[in-house]
Amino acid sequence: MASRSRGDGNYRNPCLTMHQPWASLLVYGIKRIEGRSWPSPITGRLWIHAAGKVPDPETIKAMEDFYRQLYALDGVTDLKFPEHYPVSRLLGCVEVVGCVTSEELASWEDIPQGVRLEGLTPFCWLCEQPQKLLIPFEMRGYQGVYNLEKRILEGALRGLSPVEAQLPIKFPLPDPRNRLSLKPGSLKKTSNTSQSNQTSSPTLKAAIEGARTAATQFSKKTYVGPTPGFQGQGSNINDRTR
Repeated sequence: MASRSRGDGNYRNPCLTMHQPWASLLVYGIKRIEGRSWPSPITGRLWIHAAGKVPDPETIKAMEDFYRQLYALDGVTDLKFPEHYPVSRLLGCVEVVGCVTSEELASWEDIPQGVRLEGLTPFCWLCEQPQKLLIPFEMRGYQGVYNLEKRILEGALRGLSPVEAQLPIKFPLPDPRNRLSLKPGSLKKTSNTSQSNQTSSPTLKAAIEGARTAATQFSKKTYVGPTPGFQGQGSNINDRTR
């Protein structure tokens, strides 16, 4: 069982519970942006746990169609998805290298076009270096960011395997000397005509709308998120485990 953190920012082995298929898409390196209504309270390794709800086929299709369209913008037309979307399991981890607003992400010309269109929520956690567990661990999850229990962490570290993403991403730091420099407000917003042209595609528009609709099924309840900030400020109760 995992131990919950109560928002004091004392994250030793931070973990986030997410619904499927989003959890596996992140661990497999397909999803590069974890969207939330609140800024990331951590940078560094973030363990990913899949919630207990079995995803319905329509949700899986909507999200796979969404990523097919985004990757096609960057020349990847044979995107390979996970064969299974297990639930109630610790799946692996990613490295959170920073957090920006969706507006900043959308106008960030130094990253692939498809990544810029992933930002469907106010805050975008930037994820790199996905690793998956060869054998996912069954465990209970919690809302918000919490710490893994030590015995689970020890077993997970032994079973990690790097993922070969089809389009690996490296988010450039605004200040290369400061690994914490990627935070809301750190990027200059610019107009992006090419993005406007890309999103005018009816197929892409439909895929984006489908992804938005799929996510809303988990946002019916409202929770109090962290106080705006970065690096562990405020409460850590999220508004959904998407």
